[in-house]
Amino acid sequence: MKTFLKDFSVSAATAGFIAVLIGFASSIAIVFQAAVASGANAEQMESWVWALGIGMGLCTFGLSLYYKRPLIIVWSTPGAALIAASLSGSDGSLEQATGTFIFVGLLIVIVGVSGLFKKLISYIPLSIASAMLAGILLQFGIGIFSAMNNMPVLVILMFATYVAMKYYLPRYTILAVLVVGTLFCLQTDALTLSQIDWSFATPQWVTPEFSLASIIGIGIPLFIVTMASQNLPGVSILKSSGYSQQNVSPIITTTGLSTLAFAPFGGFTFNLAAITAAICTSEEAHIDPGRRYIAGVSAGVFNIIAGLFGAAVVSLFAAFPHSMVAALAGLALLSTIANSLKAALQADSEREAALVTFLLSASSLSFFGIGSAFWGVVVGMLVLRSSKI
Repeated sequence: MKTFLKDFSVSAATAGFIAVLIGFASSIAIVFQAAVASGANAEQMESWVWALGIGMGLCTFGLSLYYKRPLIIVWSTPGAALIAASLSGSDGSLEQATGTFIFVGLLIVIVGVSGLFKKLISYIPLSIASAMLAGILLQFGIGIFSAMNNMPVLVILMFATYVAMKYYLPRYTILAVLVVGTLFCLQTDALTLSQIDWSFATPQWVTPEFSLASIIGIGIPLFIVTMASQNLPGVSILKSSGYSQQNVSPIITTTGLSTLAFAPFGGFTFNLAAITAAICTSEEAHIDPGRRYIAGVSAGVFNIIAGLFGAAVVSLFAAFPHSMVAALAGLALLSTIANSLKAALQADSEREAALVTFLLSASSLSFFGIGSAFWGVVVGMLVLRSSKI
């Protein structure tokens, strides 16, 4: 407890809150689409939020506190999109979907326990990992200025606050940006909090059924998307942020066990965060990498709160204007983008491969339902290997 209090900082705690805010506000709608496509009713949709919030919160809190690193666990947004697309209009039931989620959780546990994922990650050099991270985050940096089209005064105020605070009080930059943005939205009625019902969520158990067609058609693609589009970038972010010595096998195993535990309540898949993890592993969280785990602990607490209050907290996060969320995300990630580009292009012998990885990861390329981050690493590694033949 003494160590925790000594390491605690407002900047890290704020980073954790912002990670949760951006995670919910940017992708909860996709989760709702997945729930509807799976056949969930209103109470079961609320249970999905409960399961995801509690599952993410417990994993993030526990892993971050144990390993003293910002280990952010989230739901699989690409996985939710895949579920929504695959089950929409199908004859599958919520019980079959639940059985498929359990199957995916079991596969993740096997990969984690066997150490296969750890062996794969060890072959990816820092330059390629950093280039992929920079490519993933590029759209968020651009999003700062794209948001000016809709709410120019708000975004300019937030940007000006960022520039000023980076010079005078860098540790509290993002907190100040959040406060200024929130106050502006409240003052202009762009943010309304009066209609929110602060009631507790109630978990709803769904007895799983196992369908071979559902397991093959949805389960295996969901597993591949989760590992390739979420866990691979998530580990790469840890590596590029200076946490390269972290043993990922226990983390992957934990996410699989959490999926097994929460699947009957709607926790379809848990995995390492990519984008929101970068907020918690950046210098904005804390200048000392050894004290950034507080951001993970904070994110865990806020995720648990979000899960307990279910739809009420979702509506709160959804109340923030999209332009504010986009600007906040971009500003929180600027330093990470800069540091990633620097690390990616530093080694002359790996520069071209890193550049290819960066450009491909930043693109919207998608094959077999797997996003550009995975293909960026694959093609980048091929270019790197061919240059050394």
